[in-house]
Order: sequence, then C-alpha cells, then structure tokens
Amino acid sequence: MANEVSIFTQQTEVSRVERKTALGELLKDGIGSSHRRIQANTNGTFKKIVGGEQVGDSIRGEFNAIVVGMLKQVSRIYYKEKFDPKKEATLPNCWSNEGIAPEKNAPDPQASSCATCENNIAGSGETGGKACRFQRRISIMLEGDTSGNIYQFNIPAKSLFGKGSGNVHPFESYVKFLGSNGLTPDLVVTTISFDNDADTMELKFSPLREINDDEYELVLAAQKRPETSMYTKITVAQTDGVTKQPVSNEVIEEDEADEEEEIAEESPKKRTKKKQAEPTVDKEMASVISEWASED
Repeated sequence: MANEVSIFTQQTEVSRVERKTALGELLKDGIGSSHRRIQANTNGTFKKIVGGEQVGDSIRGEFNAIVVGMLKQVSRIYYKEKFDPKKEATLPNCWSNEGIAPEKNAPDPQASSCATCENNIAGSGETGGKACRFQRRISIMLEGDTSGNIYQFNIPAKSLFGKGSGNVHPFESYVKFLGSNGLTPDLVVTTISFDNDADTMELKFSPLREINDDEYELVLAAQKRPETSMYTKITVAQTDGVTKQPVSNEVIEEDEADEEEEIAEESPKKRTKKKQAEPTVDKEMASVISEWASED
C-alpha cells in the first residue's frame, strides 16, 4: 500500500506489510462501563465527556483521531416533537441504524421501511428537506492516547454530504477519497476540524498521516472491544441515559436544511403538499465540545 503522491500533511515511517483492519473488510462490502464521547459545540470547541462529565479543558478548532468503527450506511433519526432545551430529553420517535427500516426498539415507528416513509420525502421537513434526519455515529481513538480508549463521535447531518476540495472533505466524501487512495479511515490519523467558512456548525475531515505500527496494534485491539460497535449505533437510552418516551399523537416536523444525498435508496415521490407544522431543531447537535486532559 503506497501513495506515490502523498495525500497526507505529515509523513511517518510505517511498515510496508499489508495491513488489514475491520473497516477495511467492512468497506469492501459496500463502499464499556463508562460511556465516552467527544462532542462538538457551536462555539467551535470540542470536549471529552466520560460518564456524563466533562474531562479536561475545551479544545478549539480541531483535533486528531483514528476512526476505528463505523456502520456501512448512514443512520436515520426522527423526532415528532419540537426540541425544547428546557424540557426533559426524550427518546426519538423512530430511528434506523442502517437507514433501511425502523429499529425494533423504536417506540413509534413511522413506516415499515425507510424507503417508503413519508418523513423520508423531500419537502416533509419545514424548510424543504426531509423530516427524518441523517446521522452518523463513529467510534474513534485519540491521537497520542496509548491507553487505547474508545470514544463515540456524532457527525452532524450537514457534515456528512457534499464535495471536498483537495484532501479536505465532508465525512462520506472523505471515506470515498481514502478508498480511492487504497486506504480506509482506520489506517490513517484524521484531522477533524470546524469549517470556518460555513454559516452553521459544519465539520471537515482530512488525512494527517498513516498510522504507525504501535497505533496499528491499538486499532486491532480496539476493534475487538464491544463498545467499538455499540458506539456506532443509535442506542439512545443505553448510551445517552434517555428513557422518557416521545410524544406520538401530533406530528411536528423537523427543520432540516437541504442535504446532498449520496446514499442509493428508493424514495417515494416528492410531496406536493405538506401539513403546516412547527420546525424542529436538531436535538443531538445542540451539545458542546471542549478540550481534554489525561484520565486516571
């Protein structure tokens, strides 16, 4: 695996033996006790959260990580009730980890499949997008953390799709960009940063360097741990501590900006009329992100 023209901003000595990781095998087919996550904030900072508490100080602008786990497809999540930060958080009405059909534990499934769901139609959202939002959860390791700790990272819908420039991309385009260079996200250190030119909070992804031999061993070990898979899924009650059931008697559609879809899916015809409804704010992306320190 060699790159005659390097896509990286840094270059390190790595072994020339063929490397195989879980994502490498996964993408061939289609492209713990304390919950840990890295959260992104609208003020341009990131923070590390462990067991519901922030660890360390906030970090601004960007951080480096290795993606060790992700699902093949982008997930979907739908709330009928308008988000109110003053109210207790509720479960989503409906969600799908693989974007194919509602999960069995979704309290208010909207259709038998995502492809035929009316909330998956352009125009079902208040601003012309879809009422059911895209979401991508990935498992990551932080560069320089030799403990091998795994964290969940939620990628906002607006940071998933679109075209990149050079080696800087939204996430789905980034995965394809790496693939075109014979790489997968678990074989590189990725710089995750805020897009300073965007009007709203958007993230961008770029390859810093290939992982070294020590990091490679940490990645292999991390991919065998159960939280690596768990963190990639929308398991709201289990990982987010949310248990309150959603409102299901009145449809309040979600406010969603237009997104460039790069997922092959069979969608119903575009809606010509839609009921008047209050816009809904993206609940998952209202969280803050700050800098981290070493843990006990």
